[in-house]
Amino acid sequence: MSGLRVLVVGPGPRSDCWAYVTAGCWAATEEGGRGLEFVMTARVRDQRFVELMGMIAYYHCGGHQLDLEHSMPIGEPWVPGSECDHLLVSLPYLHGPDLEHCRLPGGHARILWTLPVTAAEIEFRRRRGHEALERLFDAAEIDPTDPFRASAA
Repeated sequence: MSGLRVLVVGPGPRSDCWAYVTAGCWAATEEGGRGLEFVMTARVRDQRFVELMGMIAYYHCGGHQLDLEHSMPIGEPWVPGSECDHLLVSLPYLHGPDLEHCRLPGGHARILWTLPVTAAEIEFRRRRGHEALERLFDAAEIDPTDPFRASAA
């Protein structure tokens, strides 16, 4: 995929976390001027997260069109020792609604959050639905940037 980039945005006045954002998925898959980009949030700057964003972009642009409420297996822990081995595509709650919609020359990109989750949480979502999983996350008060958080399911 030529033209794909991963932007790394450091902590600032609105967040104490690092954001990793794809740039180029929109151009590779847009239809009618609309397409997707993805963001991941982490407490540290690490090349691992750039690689994961590249994996997401390759998966999405390679024919597995991700969208809101979809998930993707990583095939290994988010970081060594983490139970999170899947990514859940969700609204960018940590960044606020202004990040979700991005105007581009010739169209519009929707930026969705890739939240690291556990296999048990994905199974819970399969049985009970996406909304039920999000309610479970809220009730458990998960820290979505903690790679060592306990599974909510």
